[in-house]
Amino acid sequence: MVTGDGAVVMPMSLSGKERRILAEIELALEREDPELAKRVAAINKIESDGSTFPRAYGDRLRKWMLAHVWMIFMVGALVIVLLLLAVLTT
Repeated sequence: MVTGDGAVVMPMSLSGKERRILAEIELALEREDPELAKRVAAINKIESDGSTFPRAYGDRLRKWMLAHVWMIFMVGALVIVLLLLAVLTT
């Protein structure tokens, strides 16, 4: 998966020992810089969400659909009017 800044993020699982070491590092980080620890926790929460696509992708798709749905309705209405016109003129 490629993030917005071009970094490649590969999902991987950690062993028990690696998780324990990571927890110790996060605890030490929390003691030294609580603000940075909060940001790391937020990143971990986003990464462990389990969804295939990042949430930002879903937001962009939703905004695109809302912006273009009027165009889809207009094209549909135009097709219906043209079909009705074709039926009435024959």
